[in-house]
Amino acid sequence: MGYIYILFTILFTVYGQLAMKWRITKFGSLPDPLIDKLFFLFRLVFDPVIFSSLLSAFVASLFWMAAMTKFNISYAYPFMSFSYVLVFIFSVYIFKEPITIYKLVGLLFIVIGIIISSRSIS
Repeated sequence: MGYIYILFTILFTVYGQLAMKWRITKFGSLPDPLIDKLFFLFRLVFDPVIFSSLLSAFVASLFWMAAMTKFNISYAYPFMSFSYVLVFIFSVYIFKEPITIYKLVGLLFIVIGIIISSRSIS
């Protein structure tokens, strides 16, 4: 069951990041004056999609707390790196972000690190 908690932590984290990026892109860039920045960020927080991404981060935290009851953090935390891999894959597909050799090599190192870390005893 502990791995299910980690999986849902990753899925809710990835959803939150992608939903927030998608919606913030629709709002445009952050304005320069400080007061405008505050109003801009206030509007963002109450946008339904962005609010759902914040709620998703909270739900991911609940699943992470559950996972912490099953595993040592030094064992479980490397699995969170899968969120980087999934965000990369979806950002290429959804946002048409470029694929570079540096990104691919970095992701390869992340996956290798996960494999090595997962071989430790929990």
